[in-house]
Amino acid sequence: MGDKGLSALRPIFCFLSFILTLHLVHGELSYSVPEEMKRGSVIGNIAKDLGVDLRTLSSRQARVDFEGSSKRYCDINLNTGDLIAAERIDRESLCGKKPSCVLKVDLVLENPLELHRVTFHIQDINDNSPEFNDGLIEMEITESAEKGTRFSIEEAHDADIGQNTVQRYNLQKNDNFILSVDNNKVELVLETKLDREKQNELSLLLTALDGGSPQRSGSVVIHITVLDANDNAPVFSQAVYKASLPENSPLDTVVVTVSATDADEGVNGAVTYQFGHVSDDDMNIFSIDPKTGEIRVKGVIDFEERSSFETRVKAKDGLGLTSYSKVVIDVTDINDNAPVIYVKSLTNPIPENVSPGTEVGIINVQDRDSESNRQVRCSIQQNVPFKLVPSIKNYYSLVTTGQLDRELVSDYNITITATDEGSPPLSSSKTVELSVADINDNPPEFEEQSYSAYVSENNKPGSTLCSVSAADPDWRQNGTVIYSLLPAEVNGAQVSSYVSVNGDTGVIHAVRSFDYEQLRSFKVQVMARDNGSPPLSSNVTVSVFISDVNDNSPQILYPAPEGNSFMTELVPKAAHGGSLVSKVIAVDADSGQNAWLSYHIVKSTDPGLFSIGVHSGEIRTQRDISESDSMKQNLIVAVKDNGQPSLSATCSVYLLISDNLAEVPELKDISYDEKNSKLTSYLIIALVSVSTFFLTFIIIILGVRFCRRRKPRLLFDGAVAIPSAYLPPNYADVDGTGTLRSTYNYDAYLTTGSRTSDFKFVTSYNDNTLPADQTLKKSPSDFAEVRSLLFSFSFPLPKPLFTKHL
Repeated sequence: MGDKGLSALRPIFCFLSFILTLHLVHGELSYSVPEEMKRGSVIGNIAKDLGVDLRTLSSRQARVDFEGSSKRYCDINLNTGDLIAAERIDRESLCGKKPSCVLKVDLVLENPLELHRVTFHIQDINDNSPEFNDGLIEMEITESAEKGTRFSIEEAHDADIGQNTVQRYNLQKNDNFILSVDNNKVELVLETKLDREKQNELSLLLTALDGGSPQRSGSVVIHITVLDANDNAPVFSQAVYKASLPENSPLDTVVVTVSATDADEGVNGAVTYQFGHVSDDDMNIFSIDPKTGEIRVKGVIDFEERSSFETRVKAKDGLGLTSYSKVVIDVTDINDNAPVIYVKSLTNPIPENVSPGTEVGIINVQDRDSESNRQVRCSIQQNVPFKLVPSIKNYYSLVTTGQLDRELVSDYNITITATDEGSPPLSSSKTVELSVADINDNPPEFEEQSYSAYVSENNKPGSTLCSVSAADPDWRQNGTVIYSLLPAEVNGAQVSSYVSVNGDTGVIHAVRSFDYEQLRSFKVQVMARDNGSPPLSSNVTVSVFISDVNDNSPQILYPAPEGNSFMTELVPKAAHGGSLVSKVIAVDADSGQNAWLSYHIVKSTDPGLFSIGVHSGEIRTQRDISESDSMKQNLIVAVKDNGQPSLSATCSVYLLISDNLAEVPELKDISYDEKNSKLTSYLIIALVSVSTFFLTFIIIILGVRFCRRRKPRLLFDGAVAIPSAYLPPNYADVDGTGTLRSTYNYDAYLTTGSRTSDFKFVTSYNDNTLPADQTLKKSPSDFAEVRSLLFSFSFPLPKPLFTKHL
């Protein structure tokens, strides 16, 4: 049967031989799989065999891991649960001549980690034809060979095993030889002696047949040259040569030496050596010396690739007689492979609020060496909040050991070290980078527990008062701080009408201009809030203190500085030096040194007669009153505060030196002393320019006369009262500032019409006698008297003056 017929029958054979057997023993799945399956062919259904549904396979990230192999022979279809062929499976390349070919893989399920061992029994199919090492076998047989002489023929090689390997041989029918096959030993048996004279050459066709279905075959031509007598073939000293070779042996290392002898002499006894049937791979690994029979290392010996070699060696004498021997080489393992670390899964980044013991990764460690050389210990450094927990087989779980805090450590470089138990041990390391994801677990914190802001009154709206600052160690929006004012009231108004805060910078600005006399201090609450979800916040108190500015002039309460009416004090002629005659009363709405008042006489009729207390405002005589002193005394008093710059106010104090009102001239003349002096100046100017300003002078004189007639005849034409309610708003009595300390009440009564009018001084009342706001009492009868006036006033003095009737 030709190769085309074999190819046509191959799919039928694969279909008939594709018998899958499944069993589950101690967590293992076993499948019987024919070699050379097409890619995409279904091997079995993992979901059904494990008893899990398809969603579980997908959610647990089911996969197969092939240990120690770069090829993935199968894979899982997560949509159907089918285990499908992914690569060509060649039993001969995997297992060679081993009667049982087993491929083991791991089926891994995550969350939680679950491992199943899957075993594939690779079944041989008849995909290799028998092959002879040489296309032509040259033999030289002497004609002297006896009947029954046997001549060894190299058997055919079939990479298949069992029934699919070589089962029988057919020799082309001829007159001289028959074929003898015993335990795969193929020999030509001379049945009829050769006669060189009749036939010096023979060509025989030898066919090898396997037992597969469809059957495969291979042929070789045996060319026999009939020679004269060479009746001894080489004989090996051993039928089988065995050797042990460590892997990674250096090139040209002698593995084993084969030896054969030939009883003949000369050319008939000269033996040469060569390999029998050897694969191309083996030819690249070993070489044989044709003269000495030494087999040496020619290529790289790797135990992990191949652990044993088996080959045949042929000995041939000079006339072509041959014999064969087997060489078996076992490769021993050395610890030449360091462990390899694979990160199978990793949760990255990790939320900082994960609980200790959380699994964040799965690590797999593999070592291609064998026995103790592949036993691996795995560890990580000790300064990280993670540990490796051994799981199934060579799998480890990477779990947390403590609480994570991104604000302390945001990234971890975890070095995993794997060390085998070989001698000397080999190790490898792998660094796993893990990031910690931020959680909004930190509220903003202000740099200070409280803040104080100082601002002078009359500030400009929009001026900066102070700045608050809060820090949040969280990341991005969780650490972005926004400032705002908490709702509150200041003097019945919303705090936002007084100050504002910049939401980004925390700078607090004044919304309005402040007045110290209305508001001296207030407090606001500033909130710092982050942009996390949910947001966190903290508050701080900002105390705003308003400092005083000297923006209020002193206000004179007594005597009244304005108006057409005036008040006069009566000074007895017998008054001695140091006697209290009057008091100037003033207040200042400012505070501190801005409200410290001082009193000064800036102008007086007789400069040496009266003095004023700088801080008290009390007017006293500096000496005894004399007869030569003018009866009418006019003092101009200036009141200054202590601010920078200083502000001031002035008033006039009118004094009469007399013991009897009968002696007092027309009172109205007193008020015009200053005006008369000014009138004199006007008269002088008028006289100088009489020709030019005569008309103006006449008008002024007439005007002055007219004004005099309009003046009331009574000196005190009104009543002045200084009750407590008269004090200016926001006035605060500060000790030592020149403001009121105690109140004394005085009543004065005058009758009009003649110089014999009575002027009465009454002793002062103390504070408990008559309140200031009850000083003035009027009734209809008080105004019934013709040409009479009730004059009532009150002002503070340090002590009672005196009482005198005129």
